[in-house]
Amino acid sequence: MVEFVSYSGGWPNLCSGNLVVKIDGEEVNLGRCLRSGGDCYFSSDWEEHVTKGAWKIDELPEAYEKHRKEIEKIANENVPWGCCGGCL
Repeated sequence: MVEFVSYSGGWPNLCSGNLVVKIDGEEVNLGRCLRSGGDCYFSSDWEEHVTKGAWKIDELPEAYEKHRKEIEKIANENVPWGCCGGCL
């Protein structure tokens, strides 16, 4: 069982937070394991664009790999979707 504890990312670095979860009752800091499904960029007219999208898990310690889908699900339920646009 995976439970959300906290995520430390926020503007201007929403995508750089540490994800902390409980896995089978043990609190685990997974570090910077999330990758934003959003993006930020400038158009050819130099207009700012920021899109938001669901989080994906980048890397996990092998011991927690079997919980990947559950971790990704609770991250998306509890962490505001990125991108926050701080890179602009």
